[in-house]
Amino acid sequence: MLQQTQVARVAPRWSAFLGQFPTPADCAAASPAAVVRAWAGLGYNRRALHLHRLATDVVDRHGGRVPGDLAELLALPGVGPYTARAVLAFAFERDVGVVDVNAARVLARTEGRRLTPAEVQARADALVPAGRGWAWNQAVLDLGASRCKKRDPRCAGCPVAVWCAWGGRGRDGPDPAHGSAGTGVSQAPFRGSDREGRGRLVDVLRRGPVPWEGVPAAAGWPRDEARARRVAASLVTDGLAIDDGTSLALPGK
Repeated sequence: MLQQTQVARVAPRWSAFLGQFPTPADCAAASPAAVVRAWAGLGYNRRALHLHRLATDVVDRHGGRVPGDLAELLALPGVGPYTARAVLAFAFERDVGVVDVNAARVLARTEGRRLTPAEVQARADALVPAGRGWAWNQAVLDLGASRCKKRDPRCAGCPVAVWCAWGGRGRDGPDPAHGSAGTGVSQAPFRGSDREGRGRLVDVLRRGPVPWEGVPAAAGWPRDEARARRVAASLVTDGLAIDDGTSLALPGK
């Protein structure tokens, strides 16, 4: 849920979701449609499908328990380096570095140069104090989110200022965080995008099937049938909708 979604939006949905699906087995036993409905308000609906597939894999291959091995976590649907290491650090308290855009920004600035994803991950892993992975990663993520911000970093009083190469040279020259491990990548505007139309259409599908003639209005483009149909077809391709020839519906029941 925290992939590309702010904590304030996640917190209430997380509690409600766990109330409905308290274990991987509960999630796996539900239909994909039920999981997508429970995901309402979080955006990036493909993550709901990934989570359902992940729960199924955890039940089928791991006896219903999320694995504590990096390679096994990375093999699960929708799990990348950040999520895998976050699970290891925060659920299993392993000494691995958790790298999101905030942590990558801190590491690049303290190093004083742009870092590749591999360099950022190696640096993050090397810095974790033995036996302190849980607390260390909480601190680094919070530091990047609340103080070492993308714009107007609060360098005065920063707890790592003495080790910060970029800050030590008076923040002279280009910000080394820009372009490091994807931290400088800007997302395309949401308003007016296909993503917005996809989200609107999935929200309507949560309430029930939509006949094809109703798809343009449901997607928010009543006068652009071609675009609405293209976006609807992308939902079918991604597994977020099924087409029975006359209407669209969420997968499963």
